[in-house]
Amino acid sequence: TGSLPLETPIFESDGIRLYADAANTAALASVRKDNTLAGFIRAHLGRLEPGDYLALLAYIQMNAEHDAVLQKMRLAVRDRKKVATCVGFGPRFLHSTGQAYKGGPNTGVFLQITCDDANDLPVPGQKYTFGVVKAAQARGDFEVLAERKRRALRVHLGPDVKRGLQTLAEAVTQAIR
Repeated sequence: TGSLPLETPIFESDGIRLYADAANTAALASVRKDNTLAGFIRAHLGRLEPGDYLALLAYIQMNAEHDAVLQKMRLAVRDRKKVATCVGFGPRFLHSTGQAYKGGPNTGVFLQITCDDANDLPVPGQKYTFGVVKAAQARGDFEVLAERKRRALRVHLGPDVKRGLQTLAEAVTQAIR
């Protein structure tokens, strides 16, 4: 059909939508103090235990500007929470570190970051676009994390990635205070 099935977010504000499976939604609800983006991020990052790591799985355009914002978030969490952290741009990490996330020990806390592609191109001879393919890969990756009972939350930034990343970075800063 050229599109993916509609999803129901667990939270939506300022163009940012959050998604999680039922188990992660329940876990976040049990510890979340307020119904804000920072509240959800605080609850999610609060699931980090000694020996865990945070993985930022960014299904957004890989460029220096986006990487700088993601690295700033990563370093802030590392320094505040005293855990290992990493950033990966999807879908390129799926065949390497992505396998460890899903098949390795359950020590990861995952923040998957997705967006609507501003410049989307049709796949020649098909009824769908490359953006739909990337979104399907992200959703599939997220579903496997959930099936493996990983602590995962997806943040969908919408079409304005720059603004969405800044909003997310501010929420992370508030969450780790």
